[in-house]
Amino acid sequence: MAVESIYCSVCGRRVKVHSRYDMPVLDPNTGFGICKSCIKNIYHYIEAEEENKAYTNKKNFNDELGELLAKNKPHIIKKYLDEFIIMQERAKKILSVAAYNHYKRMKYDLDNNGGDDEIDKSNVIIMGPTGCGKTAMLSHLSRLLDIPFAVTDASSLTEAGFVGADVEVAVRNLYYAAGKDIEKTERGIIYLDEFDKIARKSGENNSITADPGHEGVQQGLLKMLEGSVVEFTERGQRKHPEAPTIKVDTRNILFIVGGAFVGIEKIIEKRLKKNESPIGFGSEIPSKEDTDKKFNELIHQVRPEDLMKYGIIPEIIGRLPVICTLETLDEDALLKILTEPKNAPVKQYEKLLAMDNVKLEFEEAALRKVAKMAIERKTGARSLKGIIEDVMLDVMFDIPKSDEPRRIVITEACIKGEEQPKILPLEESKLAKETA
Repeated sequence: MAVESIYCSVCGRRVKVHSRYDMPVLDPNTGFGICKSCIKNIYHYIEAEEENKAYTNKKNFNDELGELLAKNKPHIIKKYLDEFIIMQERAKKILSVAAYNHYKRMKYDLDNNGGDDEIDKSNVIIMGPTGCGKTAMLSHLSRLLDIPFAVTDASSLTEAGFVGADVEVAVRNLYYAAGKDIEKTERGIIYLDEFDKIARKSGENNSITADPGHEGVQQGLLKMLEGSVVEFTERGQRKHPEAPTIKVDTRNILFIVGGAFVGIEKIIEKRLKKNESPIGFGSEIPSKEDTDKKFNELIHQVRPEDLMKYGIIPEIIGRLPVICTLETLDEDALLKILTEPKNAPVKQYEKLLAMDNVKLEFEEAALRKVAKMAIERKTGARSLKGIIEDVMLDVMFDIPKSDEPRRIVITEACIKGEEQPKILPLEESKLAKETA
């Protein structure tokens, strides 16, 4: 076999080509080629650049973590949450400490170059009735820390092999929330809502039947919660060998799972042996206020064994060491939510109407009626804005027809639907003078 000599297009040396290995890159038509020495040098250069980039990113992220921790100590985080969340003092403290410790753990790991002496993750399980502020609290927390935050409905997840979304969709949602930035994704917060819906239907007892979307999903979440590399395809694509994939390390992602956990108070009560109330014609029927008060007392006493009886597998509970509980909101709390937080529904409508030169006024009786309606619907704070929106719809449609200064007074009758809010001339009242 004749040995061909070819000049390398990069270094210019003449290379005797005994095999393809001597000239790995070669175009016979143009004579363009790159020798093995140049290929090795290019590889070492790229490898060195990647190492340097990784070191620089690590150093920059370590500096960012230091600044984040200095600015966001637990008492500062709670003070910020107080501006948006009414009540739930215990929950705000737990989340403030959990978030602070999570990012301290990341800094410790970076400072010690990921040694064996590492601090375990402290993922959180958050429990509370519908509309008590779970999602809102986490959303404001992520905004303060300036990190990506994504909510995934756990009830939509199914075990591999069943129709539905794989558990990896939770990480994929965070990836898109982070603007497709993998580094930002790997230090964000994932909230798995409706987590109680994937509890084993058979409680703590093993089931011999297939349980799609329940125990299988919990098993699928195990490694992700603890920390592993999750691989997923772009949105809308199904997994197959030729599909391009994205890899995200979940080791530093804070996972928070939450739900209403309806009925868990009965499990807690049974454990505490406080269910000895008389049964029969002579027993008293508890009022709504008494039921809520009892729930609030019991929910704070939840233990891991209660969650196991509810149907959460022990392995998952072991990866959710922090238990955060929220209370039922009463009428007074809902009234405060309507008016006091920075983003209170009443303040939002006041700002919207002020842009049309209109002064909005709510009578206290009207606000109380809104709170009562939310309680009747059993949706908590979630429905407050919707109730007001229904009342304000026609008025907000008519207001832009004129630019004249006006005022609107919302009465209890308006909330009940007995009369429409009236658009009135802006009078020189004390309220109008204070606004001017």
